[in-house]
Amino acid sequence: MSASAQHYDVIRKPIITEKATMASEANAVVFEVAIDANKPQIKEAVEAIFGVKVKAINTLITKGKAKRFRGMLGKRRDVKKAYVTLEEGNAIDVSTGL
Repeated sequence: MSASAQHYDVIRKPIITEKATMASEANAVVFEVAIDANKPQIKEAVEAIFGVKVKAINTLITKGKAKRFRGMLGKRRDVKKAYVTLEEGNAIDVSTGL
């Protein structure tokens, strides 16, 4: 399956944290996605890029923290995450890279 550049714009990168690793045991993968991406776009992109069947998608937006840099107040960007639950028998190995 060929994935267009549009699909790679929707899915930014996989998130590998302790919580994401625990989610992988429940056949779920966590991705950082574009802030304006919706669930049908995310589903289409994951299915096209990885060639798997998606069962469900849960999304959340983490608000950026206020941080100081050299005494100046700055703000981290807001991040949208997608918890993608895969159908039985499907798997994505995010440790190998895209």
